[in-house]
Amino acid sequence: MGILDKLKGVANLVTGDAAKVTIEWKPAMGFPGERVDVKITATSTGAEVKSGGAFVDLVGAESAHVKGDTKAGPSAAGDAARRTLEREFKIADAFVLAPNETKVFEGGFEIPKDAQPTYHGVAAQHDWQIRGRIETVGNDPDSGFLPFRVGLKS
Repeated sequence: MGILDKLKGVANLVTGDAAKVTIEWKPAMGFPGERVDVKITATSTGAEVKSGGAFVDLVGAESAHVKGDTKAGPSAAGDAARRTLEREFKIADAFVLAPNETKVFEGGFEIPKDAQPTYHGVAAQHDWQIRGRIETVGNDPDSGFLPFRVGLKS
């Protein structure tokens, strides 16, 4: 392994480019208290990758926008946002990806029973995101956050 290969390996640790990660899930829309099945695929981009495991990250966030002028008169304008839930679910234990190797991890998680549903109102909304991630030294390679829908359980 030459000096350029070593530098590329260090750069991949810092940037999260040591592996390509994708995630698939079923059902397409989940409900509080119910299971979501996932498949995380991780592929080494060239070097060996030592991982502490495969994970699913689930994030719920609420945001609101209030306009300054309303028909009822002037009001305070502003934006507000907050995360309503942030959870990590372990799908697989520690593993090693050989150079250019692909591994698939299947598992699932339960959407918390108190999870708010996805909604988009006139001035407020609540959205969910999901991502697959493998834990490594440096920046964890991940699928990027993708939109996920949580329904209202009646």
